[in-house]
This record gives sequence, C-alpha cells and structure tokens, in this order.
Amino acid sequence: MSKERKIIQVEEKVPLSQGIPLSIQHTFAMFSASVLVPWLFGINASIVLLMNGIGTLLFIFITKGKSPAYLGSSFAFLAPTFILLENPDYGYQYALGGFVVTGLIFCAVAVIIKFVGTDWIDAILPPAAMGPIVALIGLELAGTAASNGGLILSDTYTELNPKFVTVFLITILVAVIGQVLFRGFAAALAILIAIVVGYVTAMMMGLVDFSAVKESEIFAVPNFMFPKFDLQAILIIIPATLVIISEHIGHQVVTSEIVGRDLLKDPGLHKTIFSDGLSTVISGLCGSVPTTTYGENIGVMAVTKVYSVWVIGGAAFFSILLAFFAPASALINSIPPSVMGGISFLLYGMIAASGLRLIVDKKVNYGKARNLAMTAIILVVGLSGVFIQIGNVQLTGMSLSAFVGMVLGLAFYIIDKLGIANDKNEPDTIE
Repeated sequence: MSKERKIIQVEEKVPLSQGIPLSIQHTFAMFSASVLVPWLFGINASIVLLMNGIGTLLFIFITKGKSPAYLGSSFAFLAPTFILLENPDYGYQYALGGFVVTGLIFCAVAVIIKFVGTDWIDAILPPAAMGPIVALIGLELAGTAASNGGLILSDTYTELNPKFVTVFLITILVAVIGQVLFRGFAAALAILIAIVVGYVTAMMMGLVDFSAVKESEIFAVPNFMFPKFDLQAILIIIPATLVIISEHIGHQVVTSEIVGRDLLKDPGLHKTIFSDGLSTVISGLCGSVPTTTYGENIGVMAVTKVYSVWVIGGAAFFSILLAFFAPASALINSIPPSVMGGISFLLYGMIAASGLRLIVDKKVNYGKARNLAMTAIILVVGLSGVFIQIGNVQLTGMSLSAFVGMVLGLAFYIIDKLGIANDKNEPDTIE
C-alpha cells in the first residue's frame, strides 16, 4: 500500500482538519436513505436524525470503539408498518411498540450468542454461502442506484432525461477518477468531492430545488412520540426481525473483510447485535424508526480506506446537529437523486465486490460440488425475486438467501458429520 493510500485503522484518530470533512462525507452518504424512511411513514425526520446519531454513538461505546458502523433507518419494516398505518384501529404509535419488542428480541439473541459463541456461523454459513450473501447486499441495491440515477424508468423518473443521466455520469466519473488519480487526503474525500461536483453540475442544469432551504426555520425541535403496545400489532412487526438479523451478520462480515479484522470475534457479534437492538429499543420509545448498520457507510469505508470510529462518531455528531438545524438538513435533502444515484452505484458495487473478495480470501474450492451448488442457489434465490411470506412480511432478496444459505449450510454440516458425502475427501479450500 502506497503512502498516499495509507489505511486509517479502526482505532486511529485523525486531525480535526481531516476528520470533519471525512465525517461529513459519511453524513452525506447516509442522509438520503435515512430520512426517506420517516418521510414514507409521515413523521418528522428530525427525530430520526437525532436517534440515529445517538444510536451510532451507543454502538461505538458498547463495542468499545472496535467496530466501525453507522446506524441508520431500516427499510425492513416498511411493509409491516404500512399495514398498521392503513388500519384505522392502529397508527404509528402501535408500530413503535413493535419496534421496541423487535429491539428486545435483538438483545435476547445477543445474550444467546454471548454464551453459545459464533462458531455456529462458520458451520451454517461457510464462505461459499457467506460470500454470495454479502455480494447480494450490494447487488440487490443496484437497481435502486440505477433508478435514482435516472438510468431506468421508476416512480422517481417517469421518462429518461439526458440531464439526469449526465449528472449521474459526471458524479460517478469523478468518484472513480478520485479513487484512481487523487493523492493523499484528497483520495479519502473522493466521495464527498464527487457529490459536490455532481451537485454543482445539477445546479447548472436547473435540477436543484432550494425552496425547502428558503422556507425552513433556523432551529427544529424533534417531535417525540411514545409507543403503544398491542399484541396483534407486535406480531405484524416481529417477522421483519429475521431480515435485520441476517442483514446485521452480513454487514459485520463484509466490514470484517474491508478492515481486515474478524469483528465477529472482537468486539464480538453479541456486542454489535446488542448495540443495534438497544438502539432500536430507544428509537421505538422516542418515536423514531428501527436502526440497522448502513451499507452506504460501509461502501464509503471500502472506497476511502478510512475505518476510524472517530470519523463515524463525527458523522453521528453531525446527524444530531442536523436534527436541530433545519436549513442544513434541507440543503442536504436538496441533493438530486441523480447525484446520490451515481455515488450509490459505486458504493453498492464495492459492497458486492467485497463478497467476491471474501470468496477469494477464503480460497473456496469450487471443485467441491457442494460449494458450487451452495453459491449458485444462493445467488439465484437472491436475484430471482422469489419470496417467502411470513405473516404479513415477505422474506426476499438477500434476507431470503441468508435463510436458504443457513438451511443448506446446516444440511451439509450434518452430511459431513454422518460421513456420507461423495466428496468428503475433497478439501473445502484451495491451498
């Protein structure tokens, strides 16, 4: 690794002159997705920004600064929450009760992992399964990035517009050039520089709407709301917990690959899941949305090679400030989807590539039939659009693939123990 691209590791501090823009870069990366969830639920985004920031700081504190992760708004609860919002007998407060219970389930799972350990992960999710699952985290988001970028027709863009495509291409081009050609600190800010260039380009093309910035008040007070608990409402929300658990494990694995440390062992999966669960409990009690580790910020780390929890903590601090300072929040929210689409296109691809990197680093032997079958089935399940209905929640994409991967991994583990496989003497890895 050249001096210009020096890795800043998890525990390393950076000077404020560098740390502030690096943290702002993470704030930009998470912002659009994180505020979209409360917008869809019809609640004020300020409470979400506040609780996301507090949740991230709690995560860093509980994991003793050993696991870089930003906790943003979870999309897994959209479907069950909409069911409650559409029912006149319920409302968002009943969804909050479900969120609190979900967080408590997370904490309970963490306690179980604390005593059982994480060796079971290698047994039921071997590298031939975990690699494609991690890749699917990025791949299933690729369509969203393309849609935001204006490359395909969607609810955001009902027709292909050369202006949107131009902004998208310029943004992603600057981001890629920044990775390849920038030196020193500028290389670490490639994503932020690309966002600024894309934003300026969009302004020149008349694609930026400043009306929300002009109309916003200086200070905003987050709107707190307290949960109501109802068994039926809770049962509607709970199935989404499986989605979040699968997503959390996948994110910790891909982050481990990026930073070059086994975060499942240290600080431990039990601590990261407990932190995520506690954050969701507090968010539910205060009127916010469930939290989850954010792929966008993982992508930023992969691109910049800056893994410092101090930088992530700075992003959390800025999120808390934005919760009270309305104009800044409105300004970031004015970034056109085509700009964020260009950035996301690269970031999601980096996450997908991390899954391939895991397979390569673990030296998976695809001469072994079960490894090839496992990877093939997981990828097809994740990309085919098939789903399993659990109550009112659809398990699909990466989450369904993780479930299928666990079933296959467990089945092959049992077959190994019984010694009946025809390839039992074939090594799992290539030396």
